[in-house]
Amino acid sequence: MMSGLTITTIQSNLIWEERSANLRLLEKKIMDIPDKTEVVILPEMFSTGFSMKPETLAETMDGETVDWMKRVSRENNIVLTGSIIIEEEGRYFNRLIWMLPNGNYGHYDKRHLFAYGEENHHFHAGSKRLVASVKGWKINLLICYDLRFPVWARQQSTDTATEYDVLIYVANWPERRSHAWKTLLCARAIENQCYVIGVNRTGTDGNNIYYSGNSLVIDPLGQVLYHMADVEDVFTISLQKEKLEEVRSKYPFWRDADDFIIQ
Repeated sequence: MMSGLTITTIQSNLIWEERSANLRLLEKKIMDIPDKTEVVILPEMFSTGFSMKPETLAETMDGETVDWMKRVSRENNIVLTGSIIIEEEGRYFNRLIWMLPNGNYGHYDKRHLFAYGEENHHFHAGSKRLVASVKGWKINLLICYDLRFPVWARQQSTDTATEYDVLIYVANWPERRSHAWKTLLCARAIENQCYVIGVNRTGTDGNNIYYSGNSLVIDPLGQVLYHMADVEDVFTISLQKEKLEEVRSKYPFWRDADDFIIQ
């Protein structure tokens, strides 16, 4: 029997540019998860909000937030993921970290920087995707604005297998563009024949921008399994590999995908 994967999404308000307060807030939410879970997903820049002040807010990979992720992951026996502001060799990155309970981790630096919000003036773009593995599931990990660029998320399939099973976006996506967020998440699930999970924040940030959440879990046919707007919420769901394989077997559209290489 194929193994399921239990994932918890945390749709939370974030305290503007207050790292320690956000870590306390999110740790309590994680500790209070009522059901056993295996992967916990936090929003983009979960320790600060979507701030363009990396000069004062950035941490190194041995800083407070990465240490916090190691401890919380270990103590709760979960994979913990979300993005934070990282400084490395004089450059700043919007970096997603995939933290394992044993303290090992992978990371992905956001490729598509949000020029409309001047993110490109403060951060350095990444160039490599991260496809993580847990319990036989392959998970592609992306950040917010990446959602508008489908080629970057596209399955790199072979004749016999797809590249990944789950596509995750962590985000600070404003309410005023929530229609695009919801529509594009469904599109990514349909075109890549995978589960898609979008985890967004709620509340109003320090720039007076309102975020309505609209976190979603979507199945490989584009059907919405979970959607929550305007309130903080912690949601746990078990993804079923049998469902995924059934869709891909019955509708093997992935076999006909274009071959390409992203530079």
